[in-house]
Amino acid sequence: MPRTPTHAFSQPDAHPVPFTPARQRTNTAHFTMRRPAWNLVTRLPALSALLLMSGAAFAQYGTTTGDWDAYGADNGATKYTALEQINRSNVNDLEIVWRRPALDASYLELNPQQRYTSSWNGTPIVKNGIAYVTNGVGLVEAFDPATGATIWTQEPPGGLDGLPGASTRGPAYWSDEEGARILVQRGTYLYALDAASGEPISSFGDGGRANLQLIPAEFERFRWGGVPTVVRDVVVIGQAMTDTFANKEAPRGDVRAFDVRTGELRWTFNTIPQEGQFGTETWQDRSWSYTGHANMWALFSADEELGLVYMPISSSTNDMYGGHRIGDNLFSQSLVAVDAETGERVWHYQLTHHGLWDYDPPAAPILMDITVEGREIKAVTQITKQAFAYVFDRATGEPVWEIEERPVPQSDVPGEVTSPTQPFPTKPAPFDRQGATIDNLIDFTPELRAEALEIVSDYVMGPLYTPPSVSTENGTKGTIQLPGSQGGADVQGAAFDPETGILYIPSITSAFVADLLPGDPDATNLTYTKGSRRWIAGPQGLPLFKPPYGRITAIDMTSGEHVWMVPNGDGPRDHPAIAHLNLGKLGVPGRPSPLLTRSLFFIGEGATNQNRNSRIPPDMPIEIATNSGGPMFRAYDKTNGEVVWEIELPAGTSNAPISYLHDGKQYLVVAVGDRSHSPELIAFALPE
Repeated sequence: MPRTPTHAFSQPDAHPVPFTPARQRTNTAHFTMRRPAWNLVTRLPALSALLLMSGAAFAQYGTTTGDWDAYGADNGATKYTALEQINRSNVNDLEIVWRRPALDASYLELNPQQRYTSSWNGTPIVKNGIAYVTNGVGLVEAFDPATGATIWTQEPPGGLDGLPGASTRGPAYWSDEEGARILVQRGTYLYALDAASGEPISSFGDGGRANLQLIPAEFERFRWGGVPTVVRDVVVIGQAMTDTFANKEAPRGDVRAFDVRTGELRWTFNTIPQEGQFGTETWQDRSWSYTGHANMWALFSADEELGLVYMPISSSTNDMYGGHRIGDNLFSQSLVAVDAETGERVWHYQLTHHGLWDYDPPAAPILMDITVEGREIKAVTQITKQAFAYVFDRATGEPVWEIEERPVPQSDVPGEVTSPTQPFPTKPAPFDRQGATIDNLIDFTPELRAEALEIVSDYVMGPLYTPPSVSTENGTKGTIQLPGSQGGADVQGAAFDPETGILYIPSITSAFVADLLPGDPDATNLTYTKGSRRWIAGPQGLPLFKPPYGRITAIDMTSGEHVWMVPNGDGPRDHPAIAHLNLGKLGVPGRPSPLLTRSLFFIGEGATNQNRNSRIPPDMPIEIATNSGGPMFRAYDKTNGEVVWEIELPAGTSNAPISYLHDGKQYLVVAVGDRSHSPELIAFALPE
């Protein structure tokens, strides 16, 4: 049943005002707070001039023809290339033309026993006839795009002792009239390498690297698994921070930008506003002064012409209990646009008020030029774990379609004060299943439905934004949350076609338990801490909720209407309890990244069974867990979702696939790997 608090917090306007009842919280006031504070922005004349220009002038057209410019194809994260040498008529002729391991042999000569990741997520970029990728230990390798042969490898800092490291999603590329360089974050440093030789750029930072450990390491050691974003003459870096919160006091996850030539720190954006900064009024009792995290673990996007960086900022301490941080808590779980040159906030929109659901905006915002009701709009779209696509004018932050503040269930956890409303887009419609409700439970047979009802009787159920609840020995075991903390959508992102205006979103339907436990005063000063956060199985090991468990949704961004939706993969259709029903595809709940070309949509099924999340109980059937994909890789007809080609790979896909043209031939490259198959890049092309 929905829980009702004794009092509620209402978000103030742009200036602090007294608390008001929820009924006075209008959508107009909500947007007023989130629209640009133009008196704070000195760049208005330049922005106004840009807004008067044609919407097509600076359109995001995907990657440069023939290259793959950035992790998401371009800085707009479109994951699109206009190449069409590989098309529906010949895609079935694709063959494997080369393979490349996640760690070059030269490193194994240094240490034959060197260990590296089994789920390699490094995605190559291809520029001017050379491909660059971060390997299984996070070092950069350059290779021939036609053969996969090594051109150069980054020397481990400190030699053998510097070889161990963590994989990241990839490098970035920058050039001027004096030359080109590769920028990569590894460990606590940002490196600049000569693109032709791999040698460190000695004039960058301290001998080719800038120190990212800008807070004392005893508070939080810097780490990140993302991709640097280069816009104009700065390189922007986020950071990942632990999900285990010991106390309400924690370091902030600030975003920083460094000079792309010198490595000097150019600006810092406080993801939790500090004394005198905009947004502190959304933190009651000065809780902004000690609350931490709100880090940028996801990926950035940027508009070179507008000079804006778009940052999807995550949750603040504690991500499932906020009794110590009453208020809406800017800029947690917000999309924030900042000036690339100064780091000054231009506009923001909070996607989840006073977050309690781990609903971090997880993917790079997607830049798109669209025409809506005759208006040309330079837009940015943020997809979310809760299966919404929020669409804004990317210069001003004004919603393209109305976003309504709607009442949501309230918490009865002592000390918690939930937001009375949350923002719901009126368009597009949600792209995945929302709400742990009876109607959404599995119902293949009456027996399975009855078993599902028995399972959920021990938990709190409810619609989207039903708050986490306390797990007790003689009460409920927590709240079942759908979508779970890994989506809906997640870091795999989506792909946008700038020619047709269609957005393609892969997502999963997977619930988890949002349970709280009383804080142990000997270990924490938090009143409540997160519990097991476990994934929950359904009847006879089947998923608890209705399929598809992995899907692809195509949305026309000129109208906001869904075009088609198809399951991605077979899923548990052969399970003994339902095999006799001869069901169609049920979808696989992996988290694969997409690739879009002029005629085809490519996607795998995500990481395979061996890469199971450690929070999944060992006796839980694999079908229901996120990060549990399969070995199939497919091409879909992007006009209708029909599968036109598929191949079984030796393991599930673990990175974002790319496509490029080299010496007149189009290549398609994807990484695979798991604990039973050594990770590698696999390249496809048409036969000679």
